[in-house]
Amino acid sequence: MDRRTFLKTAAAGAVAAGIGREALATEKYFPVKADQSLFATINRAKDPAKKNPLEQKHVPVIKAPATVKAGEPFTVEVTVGEVVHPMGPTHWIQSIELNVGNEPAGRVDIQPRGFLNPKVTFTVVIPKDAAPAGKVTLMAHERCNLHGYWEESLDLTVA
Repeated sequence: MDRRTFLKTAAAGAVAAGIGREALATEKYFPVKADQSLFATINRAKDPAKKNPLEQKHVPVIKAPATVKAGEPFTVEVTVGEVVHPMGPTHWIQSIELNVGNEPAGRVDIQPRGFLNPKVTFTVVIPKDAAPAGKVTLMAHERCNLHGYWEESLDLTVA
């Protein structure tokens, strides 16, 4: 066998082995397939009164006072779902965000570990000029690596 034929055969074998090894590693470390349709849009509960199991684990739950005073701090708790979301190396919550209207108020990035219950507490202060009509909407977003971007909102009265 000449040198050129040997090099071509060795290179082809190395490429084939690498592709096969990569495919096996993907199946081993990422056995759960992602539903690509969930990444096409922002997901919300179709019927908030009757959430399906996927919505129960992913739609953010916002806990805040119904009425707040302008200029005074209050806490907002954002929990991912009504049912605890699994946190592991193949399925986890990547981030939780809170917006006041269209303005970002905070974001927390989360690591894929099994020790966490994806819940975040934000301290928020709403200035009087941010709610001229006496109302403001809190928007919570969370992103799951397998099930996409989820959103929920809560209206507050600002006194």
